[in-house]
Amino acid sequence: MEPDITVSTTVLPHEDAARVIEAVRGVFPQWECDFEKQEREFPIEDAPYRLTGRAASLNHVLNQAEKNRILDTAFDAMTQDLEDDTTTFSLSRQAAFVGKVAFVTDERPFGGIMDVSLSGEELGLWLEQQTWHEGRHSIPRTAGDDLAMHDDGMPTEWFDNRGRRTMNEDQD
Repeated sequence: MEPDITVSTTVLPHEDAARVIEAVRGVFPQWECDFEKQEREFPIEDAPYRLTGRAASLNHVLNQAEKNRILDTAFDAMTQDLEDDTTTFSLSRQAAFVGKVAFVTDERPFGGIMDVSLSGEELGLWLEQQTWHEGRHSIPRTAGDDLAMHDDGMPTEWFDNRGRRTMNEDQD
């Protein structure tokens, strides 16, 4: 069963909230948040504010990850902060504006981020199943395993520079 999905983002004073909402909906089309459009006049003296709402599905995120062959990256990014049956991860709003998915693991990128919170029963197993691909027959994966990317987003090397396997060497 699909988890509960909450998506939040911060609108900075120089940003147009309607465009920010459009960006989030590039990845979460059914995302709904409480927002009332306001007329703004120069000079703009707004303070940053947070938009939060629920999303119906992760389908677009998962489809983009599959299309771009980054299912393991998606799995690692989405499970990096997995604790019990909840997790959070961040996506680039700039990429989302054009319907693309880019996971943010380090610095805040130009264009802002959206924070995604998931909660559901056996969430780690659900994410493992949703990001499954044929390569997992050879190299099985679980949340938080030794094959996961590092906390800073750098990949774990599975092969040395001569193409020899460095992980799971005992499985030959």
